[in-house]
Amino acid sequence: MAPSIFVTGATGYIGGDALYQLMKSTKQYDVAALVRDSDKGAQIASQYPAIRLVYGDLDSSDVLEEEAKKADIVLHCANADHVVAAEALIKGLAAHASDRPGYIIHTSGTGILLFADLERRTFGEASTKIYNDWDGVGEVTSIPDFAPHRNVDKIILASSGKNVKSAIVSPPTIYGKGRGPGNHRSHQLPELSRCTLEKGHGIQVGAGKTYWTNVHVHDLSDVFVALVEAAAAGGGNASWGDEGYYFTENGEHIWGEISKAVASAAHKQGFIPSDEVQTHSNEEIDEICQFGTGLWGANSRCRAIRARKLLGWSPKGRSIEQEIPDTVASEADLRGFVKHHAAKVAG
Repeated sequence: MAPSIFVTGATGYIGGDALYQLMKSTKQYDVAALVRDSDKGAQIASQYPAIRLVYGDLDSSDVLEEEAKKADIVLHCANADHVVAAEALIKGLAAHASDRPGYIIHTSGTGILLFADLERRTFGEASTKIYNDWDGVGEVTSIPDFAPHRNVDKIILASSGKNVKSAIVSPPTIYGKGRGPGNHRSHQLPELSRCTLEKGHGIQVGAGKTYWTNVHVHDLSDVFVALVEAAAAGGGNASWGDEGYYFTENGEHIWGEISKAVASAAHKQGFIPSDEVQTHSNEEIDEICQFGTGLWGANSRCRAIRARKLLGWSPKGRSIEQEIPDTVASEADLRGFVKHHAAKVAG
């Protein structure tokens, strides 16, 4: 009998691409997906008619608990901060027998590493602190409780035992076009592109020296699928529980340099008058984009060792720098800048 998987966030950017890669697998799975309404259900059904649709949302505790009871594996790619959903899924998985535990693969994010800059209110400055998920995993899983995503991470970490096996996947800046049945747009790079187009110039937080690590969404999906395969094999070579924490990076960038590259691409494509980058105050940045100071002004540096060592992960996607021209063009089209530019050229 094929392993059963319950997926949340299947029409979202992360979950949708993970679902795409999972359904491409040569291995057979019995997949159910949580959907909010018939429109979301139709998106999945049109692409994957064999998937069983489960109607509800992240507050539908009874639905989540029941589906987790039935599933061998829960692939939780929806809201990383939703306590009610995490607790319901864990409660359902805890009903599994110890000789056939349930597995949960939870999506967090390296926003959890922003806590030091957020606490100090230091934005736009570089940090030398780099976390890792191998010999430094204990430090990662015991960071302060006020860190972003930490509340749900603690729920997942505490759940692992005889009946439940847990893994946390913590992606950094994700880029690239998604391949799922719903949202194909990421957040940080598209939002920076949108703000650049709308302001008519590049934008930068403070000195622009902030570091983040990054990963192409297709490479991220490979980690999810590798963990699903390990879970289906009774745990496989993967780590679960206290050591089951997986960063997913393939390099890092400095946000000030990305701001310059976005402005340059927008100027070359004729959407803004120059490639000038302007520095904005923290307050201005957060007005331009919600939590922009954290997205582009606080440091999030890590090294993804565990997935490479245990899962054989070898990311192959093109770099974030190579992705910038396409992201700018996509945002310009989405926001109507392409039509306006065409009309301007036509006179």
